[in-house]
Amino acid sequence: MPRLCDSGLQSALRSSGAVLIEGAKWCGKTSTAINASKSVLFMQDPDNLASNLTIADTKPSLLLRGETPRLIDEWQMAPILWDAVRFEVDQRAEPGQFILTGSAVPSDNVTVHTGTGRIARILLRPMTLFESMESNGSISLKALFNNKPDVAAISDLTIEKIAFALCRGGWPASINQNETDALRMAVNYVEAVINNDVSQVDNVEKNPERVRLLLRSLARNLSTTASYQTIMKDIEATEISLSEKTIGSYINALRRIFVIEDLPAWAPSLRSKTAIRTAAKRHFVDPSIATAVLRINPKGVLSDFQYFGFLFEALCTRDIRVYAQAIDGDVFHYRDKTGLEADLIVRLRDGRWAAMEVKLGNKQIDEASENLLKLKSKIDQDKMGEPSFLMVITGGQYAYRRPDGVYVVPIGCLKH
Repeated sequence: MPRLCDSGLQSALRSSGAVLIEGAKWCGKTSTAINASKSVLFMQDPDNLASNLTIADTKPSLLLRGETPRLIDEWQMAPILWDAVRFEVDQRAEPGQFILTGSAVPSDNVTVHTGTGRIARILLRPMTLFESMESNGSISLKALFNNKPDVAAISDLTIEKIAFALCRGGWPASINQNETDALRMAVNYVEAVINNDVSQVDNVEKNPERVRLLLRSLARNLSTTASYQTIMKDIEATEISLSEKTIGSYINALRRIFVIEDLPAWAPSLRSKTAIRTAAKRHFVDPSIATAVLRINPKGVLSDFQYFGFLFEALCTRDIRVYAQAIDGDVFHYRDKTGLEADLIVRLRDGRWAAMEVKLGNKQIDEASENLLKLKSKIDQDKMGEPSFLMVITGGQYAYRRPDGVYVVPIGCLKH
């Protein structure tokens, strides 16, 4: 299935000697890279693992021989390959020589050179609803930024389908599976993280039960700005204590294997002095991690609409991040001391920006629209410019433009 990063990968290969594709396990890095490569080195191939590691230690340039672009899959198994690729890129002085994939960030100081100017980076996240063909893509984020809105659209994603999609997640291998097997994949992923991956990333043994408790606490605090202290107290309710230092080290390990991807705060120029909250929002790279670790299935999600709202925000955050990346943008959240907030702020590299609120049902659309208009009035538009658009993302059926100019768009209609 095509991915939104495919064109970005081709562009990076034309402009850089090598491209690194990073992201969580099972999100499709190897398949995406194979489609763009002409030869492959699988570092984790059991038949050749020992010899590959030996060659990497003695003469790593041998592993780089092959038709280009050459894929080095899971390069972090032999971190010396980073410097070997960087050196070879300098020697060949041609673009598109190598593609590297990695599902973990190696420890600091294992590479001599950062790769700046030689190795481009692409972050691959799990699939969006548009990539899994569950969103019809009738409304384009890029078109809205270009002031070419056509928001008369209908989504066929029901609340039940949304609940299933977020529990299944955007793991490519699960997309065409039957419901039972598809839901099981997210659970398998979480169990692998708890029992193996989180310890292997830095070779520091971590207590699986404590990792599980931390993940459950993060899941309960999904889409919030919960502090380490809040998480610590939440864990202590189970009669097991974790220090802030331990929580910090565990969270850092989970970030390095791309399980956690918090949403940073936006700090725009305002008309008047108002303290802006700078805490990031707690998020996993995919909402299915939260439901898997809490052992919730789609029926469980539907029975707790308050938590469904937090999960829906996490789903929208995942998708908007991917759509924004495809149009050269970044995603933030906004909250100030008055309590005014916007769930998602998309800022393009050219300075244009848009604010979005996420509301599962239709009852909160009026309040969300008012919040967005208040935020617009607070921004110093001489410095920041006017927002390209304001949008409420919903779990409903119909997309339309309100009389106040705010767009209401179902997540099942969006694309990049």
